[in-house]
Amino acid sequence: MKRLMRRWSGIHHLPELSGRNMATAAEYGHNSWELSVQVDQREGDEGMKFKLRVKGDLHVGGLMLKLVEKIKAPQDWSDHAIWWEKRSCWLLKTHWTLDKYGVQADADLRYTPQHKPLCIQLPNMKTIRLPVSFSCVVFKAVAEICKALNIRRSEELSLLKLPDDQKKKKKKDKGPESVFDEILNMDMAGGALGLYSKTMTPTYDPDSGSPASSTSLWFGENPVTACQPNLPQEELAKLFKPLTMEDKAAINAGWLDSSRSLMEQGIQENDRLLLRFKYHCFFDLNPKYDAVRITQLYEQARWAILLEEIDCTEEEMLMFASLQYHICKLTLSTEPLTNSNEPEIDEVEAALSNLESTLEGRNADKILEDITDIPKLEDTLKLFRPKRLTLKPYKEYWFVFRDTTISYYKNKESANKEPIEQLHLRGCEVIPDVNVTEKKFGLKLLMPAADGMNEVYIRCDNETQYAKWKAACILASKGKTMAYSSYRTEVKNIQSFLQMKSLAPPPGQAAPDVESMEMKAECFVSPRYARKYKTKQLTTRILEALHNISQLSLMEAKMRFIQAWQSLPEFGIKYYIVRFRGSKKDELLGISYNRLIRIDMSTGLLVTTWRFSNIKQWNVNWEIKQVTIEFDQSVSIAFSCQSCDCKVVHEYIGGYIFLSTRSKDQNETLDEELFHKLTGGQD
Repeated sequence: MKRLMRRWSGIHHLPELSGRNMATAAEYGHNSWELSVQVDQREGDEGMKFKLRVKGDLHVGGLMLKLVEKIKAPQDWSDHAIWWEKRSCWLLKTHWTLDKYGVQADADLRYTPQHKPLCIQLPNMKTIRLPVSFSCVVFKAVAEICKALNIRRSEELSLLKLPDDQKKKKKKDKGPESVFDEILNMDMAGGALGLYSKTMTPTYDPDSGSPASSTSLWFGENPVTACQPNLPQEELAKLFKPLTMEDKAAINAGWLDSSRSLMEQGIQENDRLLLRFKYHCFFDLNPKYDAVRITQLYEQARWAILLEEIDCTEEEMLMFASLQYHICKLTLSTEPLTNSNEPEIDEVEAALSNLESTLEGRNADKILEDITDIPKLEDTLKLFRPKRLTLKPYKEYWFVFRDTTISYYKNKESANKEPIEQLHLRGCEVIPDVNVTEKKFGLKLLMPAADGMNEVYIRCDNETQYAKWKAACILASKGKTMAYSSYRTEVKNIQSFLQMKSLAPPPGQAAPDVESMEMKAECFVSPRYARKYKTKQLTTRILEALHNISQLSLMEAKMRFIQAWQSLPEFGIKYYIVRFRGSKKDELLGISYNRLIRIDMSTGLLVTTWRFSNIKQWNVNWEIKQVTIEFDQSVSIAFSCQSCDCKVVHEYIGGYIFLSTRSKDQNETLDEELFHKLTGGQD
C-alpha cells in the first residue's frame, strides 16, 4: 500500500456528493451493509463510534462526508483520514470506492487525525513532543521535522526505534534516565511553545543560521541549539553501551522504513523515537547556515564517543575531551554566542574568482601540469607484512607512488628495475596507525584479493611524510590520483589533525594549573578511560591538550570535533548479522558511506570489502529474503539478513547511492521518486 500516501486535503475540497451517495430507506437491501467507524477526537477528548449504512460503490470521500454529517460537531475535520487497522493501511485515495479497497462489513475503520504527537529524542539527547504526520511516508515526515528544527539536508537523517530489550533495561535504571526524562512540547504550526508563528514564514538570522527572534516562540533555552550538559561519571557508566557487535546489530535493525508511514510500522501517538543522522555523508556543511545541523552532529558524535559506541585510542580520547571542555567553556561564557566571526563560504564568489583566474590565464602552466603530468611520491619508508609467518620487524625500502599504485624496491638505485612488489590501492582500506606523542606515524593498508584482504603496514618517519603518503593513499583508494586539486587540501587537513592530537605542551610552556579547570575531567571521557586515571592526572592531560585548540571559536571547535570523529577507523559503519550464500555460519556485514565490509564474527577481522562505486546492480528476492549485489569484474555476492528485515539493509545501500548523486549545482529540492526507486525494492 505504498502508493496510498497521498494526503487528503480536507472535506471542504470534496466534489458534491450528498445527492448521489447519501443512503435512503429505498436503497436498504442486499446491496448495502452496516460499516463500523471509530471517530478519534483531539487528544484528551473521548472518541465516538458510529455505524453507517453503505454500499460498495461508495467512495472514501463520500464515506467521510456521511460521517461528518452524522457527527454534527462544529470542528475542522480536514486533518482526519480513514485508517484500516486490520490491513494496517490508510485509505487516502478519496476517489477510490470501498469495493476497490476491499472494505467489507467486518472492517473496523478509524476516522483519526493524520498528525499526532510524537516524542522525539534529538541527537543532543533532549526530547521534544511535536505533531508529526502519521500518514505520509517516513521520508516526508522526517523532512517536515527537520524543516521545523531548521536542519538542512533532511535526507541524511531518519527515525530509529529502540530494541525492546533496551527499553526494558532503561526502565530499570531510573537514575540516569531522569536526566533525559524531561519532554519539551513543540507545535510545528505555532502556539505557546511553537518554534515558528502561524502567520510568518520562518526567517533565519544571517549570522547564526538560527530562526530569527521575531519568529521564535521558545521560552528559555532552545532545545535544538543547546548542548546537553556532560553527565557525572557514575551516571554515564549506568547508561546503555553497545559493547558487542550483536548489540550494535540489534540497534541498527531499528531504523524505520522510509517508504512507509509511521502508523503502518506500528508507531502510536506519544511513542518515543530517536532522530539521528543515519547516513554518514554530511553534504555541504556550512557554518553560516547550519548552526543547528552542526550542533546536532557534534552531539551525536560526542555521545557515540562517551558511550563507547565507536572505538578510539587514548590519545584521540584526550583530544576529544579537550575539545569538549573548550566547547563547554565557550557555551557557558557570558558573551553572546553567534557565528558572525565565522568565515563565510560564498560559493558564487569562489566560482567567479576561479572563472576570472582561468580567463586571465593565471596559473595556466599549473593547470596544464595537473592535466598532463600525474605527480608522484618517492621516499624511503618501512614496510611490514604480518600475514607472512615471520617475526622480522619493519624493513626499509624505496617507495614510489604513481597514479593509484605503490611500487617498492630494495633501494633507490634499483628504482629503474622491476619492483619487489606493486600494491594496487583502488578499493583498499586506509587505516591510520598513529601516536603523535610517541612519534609513531603508520598506515595500515587492506587491499581486496581473491581470498580476502592483503594486509600491509607502512611506517613513515615524520608528520610531513605521513600526511603526504596518507593523502595519496586515500585518493588512490577512491580511484583518484594526486593530480586532483583535493590532494593538497587533504594533506593540510591531515597535518592540522595531527597537530590537534599532539598532547605535548610547546617548549617553555609552564605546566597547566589543575585548579583552573572548573569542571570534573571525568565528565569528558568514556568510563573506560575515567577508570584508568586519577582525577588530577586526567585534568593535567586534558589541559595539556587544550593548548592546541584554545584559539578556536565555538563553531570551529564543533567542526574540528566532527572532522576528528570522521577520521576514526570505525566512523559511520553500521553492523548487521547476515549469512552469505554458500556459507553455514553467521557473519557481520558492515555498511559504510562508500563500501560494504565482510567481517568474521568470531574474530572481528575484516575479510573483504566492496566499493559502492563498483556496484552494477542490486536487488532483493522478497520470497527468500535475500539481497543480491553485482559488482564490476563479474563479482557477485548474495546474503540473507539474520538480525533484521532485508529491507533495512537494502534501504541503507540504496540510500547511500542516492546521496552520492547530490551536487552543489543542484538546489536543495530532492528527487524523492528516485530515492524510493533506489531504496523501496518492491516498486
